[in-house]
Amino acid sequence: MMIVMKEGASKEQIDAVVKKVESVGASPHVSEGEVLTVIGAIGDRERIANLDLEGAPGVDRIVPIMKPYKLASKQFKHGEPTIVEVDGRRVGGSEFSLIAGPCTVESREQLLTTAEVVKECGASMLRGGAYKPRTSPYSFQGLGGEGLRLLAEAKEETGLPIVTELMDQRDLDAVLEVADVIQVGARNMQNYSLLAEIGRSGRPVLLKRGLAAQIEELLMAAEYVLKEGNDQVMLCERGIRTFETATRFTLDIMAIPVLKELSHLPVVVDPSHAAGKRDLVLPLSLAAAAAGADGIIVEVHNDPDAAICDGPQAVPTEAFAEYVGQVRAVAAIVGKELSAL
Repeated sequence: MMIVMKEGASKEQIDAVVKKVESVGASPHVSEGEVLTVIGAIGDRERIANLDLEGAPGVDRIVPIMKPYKLASKQFKHGEPTIVEVDGRRVGGSEFSLIAGPCTVESREQLLTTAEVVKECGASMLRGGAYKPRTSPYSFQGLGGEGLRLLAEAKEETGLPIVTELMDQRDLDAVLEVADVIQVGARNMQNYSLLAEIGRSGRPVLLKRGLAAQIEELLMAAEYVLKEGNDQVMLCERGIRTFETATRFTLDIMAIPVLKELSHLPVVVDPSHAAGKRDLVLPLSLAAAAAGADGIIVEVHNDPDAAICDGPQAVPTEAFAEYVGQVRAVAAIVGKELSAL
């Protein structure tokens, strides 16, 4: 249920509604807009239905949320999009965020060289994996703690916020020391205990869609983070597994407008993992920008041919400036400007 307060409702009236929601064992989630305050009541449907808040002081109206994802629903924010701010960079609204860097942190030279290039070309955040989920247990799994140390150094050198993946709750504290955004990979999208821990951390989250996940399942996964009081969630379409074998995955471009219709959360697209091929990354990026995505997370490497992980899909640093120029031009057509300080 969504309880819409009247314009100018007092703090006492809002607090009274919050207490009444809590009195039936439900969780109140207060969202304060420029004009209206909305209180989401999450919990047992029958108990919430019996709250009898119609006509209560300061209450304008009661709106039932029929979707199973309550807090991620567009209704919850009264149609207003959420804008996630990361160290001054904004994701959502009229801004387009470009998150760029290597798939995996391999060495100091590789990371710092790439970080300097992506910063110069206009990236708003630096991506890089210290821990990597791999299909084969014999593949390179990342540098772990050393990778985090190198990411911290890259942040100090460039000033770019860090986006890095968390795979295990036991590494949460170490990742929080470095990461400005915690990435949840496709294979962990339904790791609900991990999502809850990340939600309690309060750190912004980039939540990737699972390889075979429906859009509703992605939104329900986001709900696990949101229900812990963390509203800084970005959804990421990274391609799904279909019958097609010509590409690594099938990038679901339709997911962008669908998610925009269903949810207030910003939508970021990962063209690199969907494509698996460098030549496809730019066309998919342009399509994502044209479809209304709020940003792109793209792999960039200073020497892709020598990369330990996913080299064939990485944009070379020498080609990145041209890539950014084309993406910026398409984003501008749909009214979005590249987000940067």
